[in-house]
Amino acid sequence: MFQPLEWFIGLRYLRSRRRRGVVSFMSVASLLGVALGVAALIIILSVMNGLETETRTRLLSVSAHATIASRTGLDDWRSWQSRLTGTPGVAGVAPYVTIEGMLAAGANLRPALVRGIDPAEEGRVSDIERYLVVGSVAELEPGSHRIILGRALALHLGVGSGDSVRLLVPRLSDGQVKPRYAAFTVAGIFEAGIQDNDANVAFVDLRDASELKGLHGAAEGVAVRLDDPLAIEQFRASQASSLDAGLRYSDWAEDHRNLFTAIHIEKTMMRIILMFIVAVAAFNIVASLMMVVIDKQKDIAILRTYGLEPRRVARIFLVQGAMIGFVGTVLGIALGLACAFNIDVIVPWLESTFHFKIMPGDVYYVTTIPSEVHWFDVVSIPAVAFLVALLATLYPARRAAGVAPAIALRYD
Repeated sequence: MFQPLEWFIGLRYLRSRRRRGVVSFMSVASLLGVALGVAALIIILSVMNGLETETRTRLLSVSAHATIASRTGLDDWRSWQSRLTGTPGVAGVAPYVTIEGMLAAGANLRPALVRGIDPAEEGRVSDIERYLVVGSVAELEPGSHRIILGRALALHLGVGSGDSVRLLVPRLSDGQVKPRYAAFTVAGIFEAGIQDNDANVAFVDLRDASELKGLHGAAEGVAVRLDDPLAIEQFRASQASSLDAGLRYSDWAEDHRNLFTAIHIEKTMMRIILMFIVAVAAFNIVASLMMVVIDKQKDIAILRTYGLEPRRVARIFLVQGAMIGFVGTVLGIALGLACAFNIDVIVPWLESTFHFKIMPGDVYYVTTIPSEVHWFDVVSIPAVAFLVALLATLYPARRAAGVAPAIALRYD
């Protein structure tokens, strides 16, 4: 017999199966419940972390992290480029012009957000060249009236490389809307994997867009890319408050606040919902330990008559509950990490086996299941699960400590 005595007896009760088949089954069910709860939380939160990162990456793939613009245009955008490039955390700065208009090809008409870019500078702030499936950004030359369309936008218009499209731009003049028309030749098609970009965004040369918008060759503003898009709050604090009255600031966190707030709320709710699995396992721990207490009343009474204090009796059952919680959390961590790190293998197997698509492209931004393990989740989730399992042992332990030897042994 090793010391302390509470560990010896507690582990012995946990291993014993004599006359307690139901109790042993409930102990195993409790352990598996804790394990499944921990594994489910790690897997689901890793998938949601991956979806958040993938969505953010794709949303920003063809757009900048922040913009500084003027209604009258920026003739000196290169001075802004020099100034902002020297700011810590800024990866690149490039000029841009944004036009909201309508694209037409034959009888097809689609709304579009047309961005005027400088082909030589755009690579500093976006990955548009990487997502081109046809053509090249270098083909957007001043005066060439060439355009690069999103793949879905090109499909809606029914055009391909070399076809002609017309751009209708509404302009307000003398209190009246007087549209301007311009013909463009499709020079390329890109596919970023985000419906909002692929179905609504197009690119033209900066000077062509500037003339259409009435800025006479000037840029509307400068687009900024950061080394870390999550550092946007610090960049906003350092730049937005110091801008002149005629300038306006925006960034991806403000533009897509609703989307990422919804993702954050979903992650919080998933944590709460999946913790109920652990809570159910905790109830099983309470039930199994109470049955052990009832079954072992005579043993407890004998230990008490030999001088074992009530608090040490309570520790015997705390050891049992702690071991169930510990083994369950360890198994849950192992299972959760195994699934989270191999989600790219598991999901295709499930889809091919059961013949269904988990994330169809016409519904979701991201069509594959990404996974991103955050070690804070791997530590915090098992810690909370183990704490819940430990708390579940308090009532049975207290009942065990309160067993009166005289009453338990009165018929023996």
